[in-house]
Amino acid sequence: MLGKAELAILVVILGCCSNVVFLELLVTEAPGIGNLVTFLQFLIIGAEGFIFTMKMGSVSPKVPFSAWLTLVVMYFLVSVTNNYALNFNIPMPLHMIFRAGSLLANMILGIILLGKQYNLGKYVSVMMISIGIATCTIMSAQNNKVQNSEGADADNFWLAVGIFLLTFALFMSARMGIYQEVIYGKYGKHPKEAMFFLHALPLPGFILLAPDIYNHMVISLNSSPLAVPVINVQVPCMVLYLLGNIITQYICISAVFVLTTECASLTVTLVVTLRKFLSLLFSIWYFQNPFTFWHWIGTFLVFGGTIIFSDIPGLIRKQREAQEKRTQ
Repeated sequence: MLGKAELAILVVILGCCSNVVFLELLVTEAPGIGNLVTFLQFLIIGAEGFIFTMKMGSVSPKVPFSAWLTLVVMYFLVSVTNNYALNFNIPMPLHMIFRAGSLLANMILGIILLGKQYNLGKYVSVMMISIGIATCTIMSAQNNKVQNSEGADADNFWLAVGIFLLTFALFMSARMGIYQEVIYGKYGKHPKEAMFFLHALPLPGFILLAPDIYNHMVISLNSSPLAVPVINVQVPCMVLYLLGNIITQYICISAVFVLTTECASLTVTLVVTLRKFLSLLFSIWYFQNPFTFWHWIGTFLVFGGTIIFSDIPGLIRKQREAQEKRTQ
């Protein structure tokens, strides 16, 4: 029988990978659906947190409301920007690779804002990640040029806009992580409360995106029907994909939370890295996304750099030495 940690690892891999699959199915049907996806995820997770974490408002927050506001604005911008970038000719594999390069942004902001110093291995790993992302970006631009030779300049312009949005989200996410550490250091760790406030407080901000959200809801309701097994009811396919995306997003976030409480940081890093890599492989295979030899080189540079930065070989060695000492 699986233990709590083993079950969390399995659920992270299955839940998070499934979430990416449903997102790509949605983007294939309607590339601009990112705002609707983000809104529904925030709405459902916020409602769940209000009922089960805050007990319908009867539980007092452990962290002052004002402390959450800055973090909420950052999280809203990161989430909306990441999904909105898919409007701008960003292939899903490039989207995944970019988001896997978060260590690069963390390190740069750590040096600038916190005055951190790193050893040579860290700088080498971040250089690998940077070269990997750049390689995949250039090759994606070239693929656009080959596939759309007539409107290549316009397509590359919008691809550049998408890359700018992903870069903004990458660095904003890193800044959010630094601010989150400050809050946790001052008030303690309250991840369930954080999950609620980060998803519930930004909901009024979606009023600004209401026309786009409404339009894509109409598109979803008018999509081609699929028969639901067992009950044999016809449901618009995009509604099913949206439902699948929301459910797997909640499962993914919850499982990662359990993983961080049950497993060492080494295990968490390995599982999250493996999950991203498996999602990338599935996207290439199932959705037939263009992926050249140079894309593979860039991918291995990004994931290899992530493993080196996390010092996984060193952590494995330390764990082995600790086990040997206990057995002596």
